[in-house]
Amino acid sequence: MELLNDMALFIEVANVLSFRRAADATGVPNSTLSRRISALEKAIGLRLLHRTTRRVELTEAGQLYYERCRRIVDEARIAHEQLGEMLAQPSGILRASLPVDFATVYLAPLIADFSRRYPGISFDFDLTPRRVDLVSEPFDVAIRMGELPDSTLIARQLARLSVQVYASPRYLEMSGEPAAPSDLAKHECLGFSKAGKWKLHRGAETVEVDVGGRFHVNSVGMFRRLATLDLGIIMLPEEIVADDIAAGRLRRILRDWEGIETPVYALTETRLLPAKTQRFIEFLQEHLSNKSHRPNP
Repeated sequence: MELLNDMALFIEVANVLSFRRAADATGVPNSTLSRRISALEKAIGLRLLHRTTRRVELTEAGQLYYERCRRIVDEARIAHEQLGEMLAQPSGILRASLPVDFATVYLAPLIADFSRRYPGISFDFDLTPRRVDLVSEPFDVAIRMGELPDSTLIARQLARLSVQVYASPRYLEMSGEPAAPSDLAKHECLGFSKAGKWKLHRGAETVEVDVGGRFHVNSVGMFRRLATLDLGIIMLPEEIVADDIAAGRLRRILRDWEGIETPVYALTETRLLPAKTQRFIEFLQEHLSNKSHRPNP
């Protein structure tokens, strides 16, 4: 990089054949210019400029070096300008892996605004619960909800979603309404197959309840639908069940209690991200923090 910088300074001097005018144009002091050009000549082993007290001229070697290097410096400058434009207005295909329910509930209402803000970006979304391999598969980012296993991937927290307990009015008529978290042990509780315990808190008080039921599925949308069909109790972020609450299909129970907040992460293979991916993550952090109890950096 230092060689390229010195090359660019030489081009500036050669363009105007004056150290003083090149110093004015670049903002580099005259003495520094002279020292850097001398170091460049020493590295090359040839004199590039013939200096007198009255003028500066290109030597034969300097003329050849100028003709070759001018194109290199111009290409480097254009590359920097284009990268700057990409940062300001990123483009390309953004390939993201997202949980189905997150994409449907949280991302779909936001993506229109993001796509208008960055018209140069097109999208390839893979909606899947599986944990994709960001090293071997062509994804720029994966969004995941819940605690993460140990991994070499870079995780950026987007939000922490508050979680409450819900059931359908008909289920509560048939089975009774839990008055305390411990009552959940007597009810059909719907959730993921590994969710054998639910942890709830009320202020500083925390309880853990063993829960069970006949239905264990790996889809939030599925057990939410089962709850609306009067088959059990669910614990989910409010946003996911908002339509069912508004329509009267579900209502919140144990209103003094909340589940442990669900973290949402953006996973990438590296910290060095293209502008399209960086802007997408920043956009989600900005908008999802509004759905958190507190914003996350």
